[in-house]
Amino acid sequence: QVQLVESGGGLVQAGGSLRLSCAASGRTFSSYHIGWFRQAPGKEREFVAGINWSGRLTNYADSVKGRFTASKDNAKNTVYLQMNSLKPDDTAVYSCAAIPNTEAFPARSLLGYRYWGQGTQVTVSS
Repeated sequence: QVQLVESGGGLVQAGGSLRLSCAASGRTFSSYHIGWFRQAPGKEREFVAGINWSGRLTNYADSVKGRFTASKDNAKNTVYLQMNSLKPDDTAVYSCAAIPNTEAFPARSLLGYRYWGQGTQVTVSS
């Protein structure tokens, strides 16, 4: 099994930046693609960004493209989401999730993700 723990959320003003971390333990980290999802109150959970098992491929939702960047450090078993130019609409609970790298990338649907972190709150004030 894989355990995922997010951190780095907080309160930031519009236009600011925040970096989220997703630390993994358990099975080999490189055996999985990692997806970032977010859910705002009263709204459905949506795909934000993905990074493949090697870290050489990334994919982003249109709403965050050009503002968010996913990366990973295999030595630290950690995936990062750098969020710049934050908007109030980015306010949500952000979660990372792992899907086996035998699945195709990108994996933008929630289907197939086997492990989820607890989530971290991101609040962007206007």
